[in-house]
Amino acid sequence: MALRPVQVNIKAVDAPAVGRFWAEALGWTAHSPGVTTYVGPAGQPGDGSVDGLAWPDPAALGIDVVPVPEPKTTAKNRLHLDLATTSAAHQAELVERLKALGATPADVGQGDVPWTVLTDPEGNEFCVLEPREVYRDTGPVAAVVVDCADPPAMARFWGEATDWTLCEVTGDQAVFRSAKGVGPYLEFLRTPGAKTVPDRVHLDLQPYPGDDKEADVARLRALGATDLDLGQGDVPWTCLADPEGHAFCVLAPS
Repeated sequence: MALRPVQVNIKAVDAPAVGRFWAEALGWTAHSPGVTTYVGPAGQPGDGSVDGLAWPDPAALGIDVVPVPEPKTTAKNRLHLDLATTSAAHQAELVERLKALGATPADVGQGDVPWTVLTDPEGNEFCVLEPREVYRDTGPVAAVVVDCADPPAMARFWGEATDWTLCEVTGDQAVFRSAKGVGPYLEFLRTPGAKTVPDRVHLDLQPYPGDDKEADVARLRALGATDLDLGQGDVPWTCLADPEGHAFCVLAPS
């Protein structure tokens, strides 16, 4: 049994608008088949595409924007995206293009750093990184970054929870990437401060076709995950929290 991260889930008051922002920001496609908006790379004939999207994409984490009635609070999200760039000129051009799409500069206490911190139209933080060799082949999203108190503990849990490869673990960070060596990294960074509000952004995991979702969920509980009631009701996915309280969902197999 193995679970794979397949998408980043973002809550938004205006899900279609936030979905369009991220599609244009990343050069991807947005599709709204119902109440949620899915964003990902465009599919190709024969790749199992659903409504024009390659999902789950073999080399990217898609974005699922879910409508909620409450706007984001001023509290910083504990999960954010880092966007990759290929040159200083590309970084500057991307920042200006994102501002034109509705992004806003943000101060999260970063100080004088070579990357730029922005928020999407509903206040979700993300970073536009300076060029870094490690991210040269990730695609537009360099990394999914998660604030945490204990990166080694996160390495143990998420290393057992998913089939991604642990690339590095120190007292300050734990870094994962798909075992195929493609797509973005998943990085847990030691960050001061504890969780104060429900997560606005989280990861969705999915079993592989033919795997037993309930067995996977039971295994996660044994690893230290706890059940999470977000008012989701009777749905085909299971909401959980890792040992530090980061929310995530286990979707039904495709």
